[in-house]
Amino acid sequence: MGIDKDIKQAKFRNTQNKAMVNIMFTHAWMVDHIKNFVKSENITPQQYNILRILRGAGEPLSTLQLRERMLDKMSDTSRIVERMVSKGLVQKAISEKDKRMVDVIITPQGAELLENLDRRNEELDAVVNHLSDEELETLNNLLDKLRNNH
Repeated sequence: MGIDKDIKQAKFRNTQNKAMVNIMFTHAWMVDHIKNFVKSENITPQQYNILRILRGAGEPLSTLQLRERMLDKMSDTSRIVERMVSKGLVQKAISEKDKRMVDVIITPQGAELLENLDRRNEELDAVVNHLSDEELETLNNLLDKLRNNH
């Protein structure tokens, strides 16, 4: 189904306007899909992103480093981390490299939660399963080109 049918808008100002609306609509659709995916574990997409960043880094990171790597740059990383601490998903510790900084460390409970979600990755992959490898490569190249132009 096309964007015009999805949002019930027959006319766009021009092709660029239609592309921008399509990108915004698709972003909202994807965020909703990810929210539903992580809802069963009682976490937010931002918390999921932080857990994945910490696991991928393989070392403690400061909240500033987390913010730099997060997909959602508008997030209040410190507040999100505090909520994750209260859930037992991460812990904070004084940085060994700089005693003025606080590092965030994934806990075994946070790692286990990620492993549970990893077993369900095909649910996330289903969004793009109908695209060929060539189409996925083209999509990745177009999105990279769009972001890297500014």
